[in-house]
Amino acid sequence: QVQLVESGGGLVQPGGSLRLSCVVSGSIFSRSAMGWYRQAPGKARELVAAITTGGSRNYADSVKGRFTISRDNAKNTAYLQMDSLKSEDTAVYYCNAKTFGYDIWGQGTQVTVSP
Repeated sequence: QVQLVESGGGLVQPGGSLRLSCVVSGSIFSRSAMGWYRQAPGKARELVAAITTGGSRNYADSVKGRFTISRDNAKNTAYLQMDSLKSEDTAVYYCNAKTFGYDIWGQGTQVTVSP
């Protein structure tokens, strides 16, 4: 059974950095597009960043220049490097893997940006 497990969330001050990790069990990682989403209280879930199997990336306008998505197929892991964090980045961050026959979500990891 395929599972996604996120880690790396926490409390950080404005201007700080965090790196989120998403480990994918099973054999689908290398053929999956990976995405990071977030959901703040009272708001809809939104796409933060995505990376294709070929390494093409796209970002939400609100995080361009501050966040970087990457993947390591040898480790079945996707990453989200978050720099220059702002209070409005506070949310639960979710990892998603999409490929033919699969659309799987992780359990989420809380990121709180506060003085």
